[in-house]
Amino acid sequence: MVFRTARDLAAAIRAREVSAREVMQAHLDQIERFNPAVNAIVSLDADRALDAADEADRQLAAGREVGVLHGLPMAHKDTHLTGGVLTTFGSPVHADFVPETDELIIERLHNAGAVTIGKTNVPEFAAGSHTFNPLFGATGNAYDPTRSSGGSSGGAAVALACGFQPLADGSDMGGSLRNPAAWNNVVGLRPSPGRVPTYPTKAGWATMGVQGPMARTVADAALMLSVIAGPDPRSPIALETSGSSFDTDLERDLTGLRLAWSPDLGGQFAVEPEILHVLEEALPVFADAGAVIEAATPNMTGADEVFRTLRAWQFQLTHATLMRRYGDQVKASLADNIAQGQALGGPDVGRAEVLHTALFHRVREFFDTYDALLMPVTQVSPFPIEHEYPTEIAGVEQPDYLAWMRSAYLISATGSPALSVPAGFTAAGLPVGLQIVGPHHADLAVLQLGHAFEQATGHGRRRPDLG
Repeated sequence: MVFRTARDLAAAIRAREVSAREVMQAHLDQIERFNPAVNAIVSLDADRALDAADEADRQLAAGREVGVLHGLPMAHKDTHLTGGVLTTFGSPVHADFVPETDELIIERLHNAGAVTIGKTNVPEFAAGSHTFNPLFGATGNAYDPTRSSGGSSGGAAVALACGFQPLADGSDMGGSLRNPAAWNNVVGLRPSPGRVPTYPTKAGWATMGVQGPMARTVADAALMLSVIAGPDPRSPIALETSGSSFDTDLERDLTGLRLAWSPDLGGQFAVEPEILHVLEEALPVFADAGAVIEAATPNMTGADEVFRTLRAWQFQLTHATLMRRYGDQVKASLADNIAQGQALGGPDVGRAEVLHTALFHRVREFFDTYDALLMPVTQVSPFPIEHEYPTEIAGVEQPDYLAWMRSAYLISATGSPALSVPAGFTAAGLPVGLQIVGPHHADLAVLQLGHAFEQATGHGRRRPDLG
């Protein structure tokens, strides 16, 4: 039961073929057996979850109209405000924080019938792509718990891979939905900015950070997107397209599509040779489906400066007060990012915005020729869990904890939707993800391509050996 798709499981609950309580108990049993080895779920409240599942069954018995996720168990990312549930951000500063209300993404999941069971582990304040923090410790990779799960949605990805929940919510500034999805053989979508509106937030006009879905299949990710996407008056950048447009058949004829393949965005970053080998072995499935694959790269000039400047600016905007009050309790890498933001002046941010606009137009023109860009999600395989980040990739030194994520964060700077979909495994049995990047606001097209790739390869059906 715990590895059924979210669509099948939700349909079975609505048809009363299985009760929400039975589904919840099966997932709680799975968590009890296997979560100690990976540490993906934190702040678990099993009694509350079972009570909520019983209420879900009562609503069905009473003939009430229910949402598309009715009765599905979900632990939420521990940076997403969840009313009445401990929400720590992985920081001692918020070790006892229990929000009174849900933030928008959780509100929408609850309105669709999802049942909260707890939280998924994160790096402190979601800073970095390796999930560890001083409150709950590190989350191990689903396929090798001695390795990193990625981040910042690392707990979410591992929870999906291990059958702890059928769907997961995450967020992505520099790869936090895509990197852990790639490393744990699940699907993670970074939607277009505004596709999933965010509220509350101090930076309502910012576009670098987004929230989005994770799942074990592309179709399930699309189902969840149908719930969390759509306009909301509380977000100034919310897109007007209804979320329901994503709850659709993802089948698409790929004949004649032009797909660009770029292993390193024109030398922008180093990649482990084995990752490229796995991806290049998988790419022909698109050609077999009728698409044309060509080596091509958009001009990414300035993308690194754009991302780093706007990220630092947003970090200081969000966390400067925190630093003044609790600076000695904040991890060094996060404190350094906040300090970088505080050192920025108006001309620095202005220059980044000019570069950002120019980058957008160059990428827009690139997609006049190509329907999608194919590239690695990650530059390295999951590294040992005790390391904070890899300091070297294929002989190239990585100067800080951001540099090794350029394959993901450079795409963040473009504003394009990007999907991580399972693409194969290394010789050591560690997952590799393919990143599918689409034109401006082409979220559905990205999902369709990912679905076609997933159906042709079947890599996502390989489960971890949970012992």
